[in-house]
Amino acid sequence: MERYLTPSEVAEIFGMSRSGVIKWIREGKIKAIEINGRWRIPYSEVERLLSGGGRLKQIAIYARVSSNTQKDNLERQLNALREWVKKNYGDVSVVEIKDVGSGLKEDRRGLKKLIELARRKQIDAVVIAYKDRLTRFGFNYLVELFKAYGVDVVVAFQEEPKDYMQELVEDFVEIVKSFASRIYGHKYEKVVKCVEDVEKDC
Repeated sequence: MERYLTPSEVAEIFGMSRSGVIKWIREGKIKAIEINGRWRIPYSEVERLLSGGGRLKQIAIYARVSSNTQKDNLERQLNALREWVKKNYGDVSVVEIKDVGSGLKEDRRGLKKLIELARRKQIDAVVIAYKDRLTRFGFNYLVELFKAYGVDVVVAFQEEPKDYMQELVEDFVEIVKSFASRIYGHKYEKVVKCVEDVEKDC
C-alpha cells in the first residue's frame, strides 16, 4: 500500500522549505494528489528523487562573518551567492545557511547543519564565496569530508575583498590569546593586552 507524505514531511527529507515543495508540485517536478484540499505526495516520488531518477539538484549556499557588526557584509555575501548559483546552476533548489562566528571555531551551528545535510544526502553541493568562509584552517579536510558524502564544495570567487583583512587580524588575535593562556599562565593578561594594543594600531 502506497504511503503518502505531507509537503512539510517532504520538505524535512530534502532539507528545504514547505513552500519549496509546493512550488515543485505546481511546476510538475514532483507528483502529488489533492485530498480534502490538501496536497499529499506518494513516498514512491520521494524515493525516485532520492535515487537520482530525475532528481533536482539541491544546492547549499553558506555565508559567514566573524561578528554581529558585519551583518551587512553577511547579506552582501548571500546576495552574491544567490546570483552566482542562479547564473551557474540555473533553476535549482537552494538552501541558505549562515554563521556569525570566527572561522577558527569548529562548533558553528551553520557548519554543523551543513555537514548534517551532507550526511543525510540532502544536498549535492556547497557553494561559498571564499575558501575561508568555510573555515580559516583545514579547508582541504572539510572538502574531503563533504566529498565522502558525495557533496562538492565550490568556491565562487577567488579574490577576497579588502575589508576581510580586519577579520583576519581578529582571528590572529584569537590564536595568540589561546596560546598565551596555555604558555604564559599568570602572565596571560599582560600578553593579551599587548596583542590587543597592536590590533588597535592596525
